Amino acid sequence: MNAVGIEAMHFFGGSVYLDVMELAKHRKLDMARFENLLMKEKTVALPYEDPITCGVNAAKPIVDALSEAEKERIEMVITSTESAFDFGKSMSTYFHDLLGLNRNCRLFELKNACYSGVAGLQMAVNFVLSQTSPGAKALVIATDISRYLSTEAGEALTEDWSFAEPSSGVGAVAVLVSEVPYVFQIDVGANGYYGYEVMDTCRPVPDSESGDADLSLLSYLDCAENSFLEYKKRVPEADYAKSFQYLAFHTPFGGMIQGAHRNIMRKIVKAKPEEIQEDFKRRVIPGLLWCQRVGNIMGATTMLSLVSTIAHAELETPQRIGCFSYGSGCCSEFFSGITTKQGQEKIHALEMEGQLNQRYKLSIQEYESIISGSGMVKFGTRNVTLDTGLISASRKSFGGRPRLYLKEIKEYHRNYEWIQ
Repeated sequence: MNAVGIEAMHFFGGSVYLDVMELAKHRKLDMARFENLLMKEKTVALPYEDPITCGVNAAKPIVDALSEAEKERIEMVITSTESAFDFGKSMSTYFHDLLGLNRNCRLFELKNACYSGVAGLQMAVNFVLSQTSPGAKALVIATDISRYLSTEAGEALTEDWSFAEPSSGVGAVAVLVSEVPYVFQIDVGANGYYGYEVMDTCRPVPDSESGDADLSLLSYLDCAENSFLEYKKRVPEADYAKSFQYLAFHTPFGGMIQGAHRNIMRKIVKAKPEEIQEDFKRRVIPGLLWCQRVGNIMGATTMLSLVSTIAHAELETPQRIGCFSYGSGCCSEFFSGITTKQGQEKIHALEMEGQLNQRYKLSIQEYESIISGSGMVKFGTRNVTLDTGLISASRKSFGGRPRLYLKEIKEYHRNYEWIQ
């Protein structure tokens, strides 16, 4: 069987961020409970940033590194999101155009809450494995955005301001899937998927989320355990404690991952508390480091955890990473693959941590100003021209590289411009 997996990957973590501890104090949250989130920063969407700008800014370094011949072999562009702004038109068409890709290309969009990124990855993997077009590549762009809305007085209008606000982020991860998996080689056939209907979280209207936080946690724990048990049926020799040198989880916030890992280690491995804590630090924390600085980017978060794991792992020898993805509603999957020092070097070459470090830090006042104007760009906006000079200091985060921004919406069509 041919090798398949991730040839290249890159994430975009936005232009500005907020210290979530400052936000929690400002909102007068229960600080003891807040600390259990294990969050540090959250990326905030500027009015002229949207799922397209995030996705293109994530994918462009990957596409620019390809030769023209390699670029021509991208024959599928999959958008994975729950932040689309049109019931019919796929955002993949915008990505395809703005990245200058070959017109002989399948363009479509997937939605399944936070599972969508892995759904797109697995569809791309199976396209490459099918060999219906030998040598073809697929570009998967998982992109999601939490845009909080408020009235002029700052009163919550469409979101629960409690603990969802500090953990919700903005960003995108782009992965190029092909027969040359330099970054992450998929263990073909090693998949445990598990799903059922549950009303834990949903988006009953385009710009608002609703749900039951306790039910969501229970469903996440249930799926983490049972997707691994299904994986083990297909890979009988799999051992949760020994088969995977690292673990990458969908990360709404770090505390949920800590609970899921502890649950599996107790029930399946029969580990003691001190063993579980040490194992969490060694195998799981590397995948949380960038998630803690960006927040929950929904369909892109499992891939963010994976790239964070690869970037921070000790890779003197090839290492296997077990990955768990969960999407509310629900569907989940446990899968695995191998990464190497070469893959890590490719990740480091893109300087993603440097981009996080260069983001502009918002004050609470600037943050409140941004969210008070967030209603300018939302689902169904027909016409608007954006002021791309707002928070101009954020342009220092560019590092001299051009970045895509939303310029205007004209009769529902979104027009973008590159700013350096």
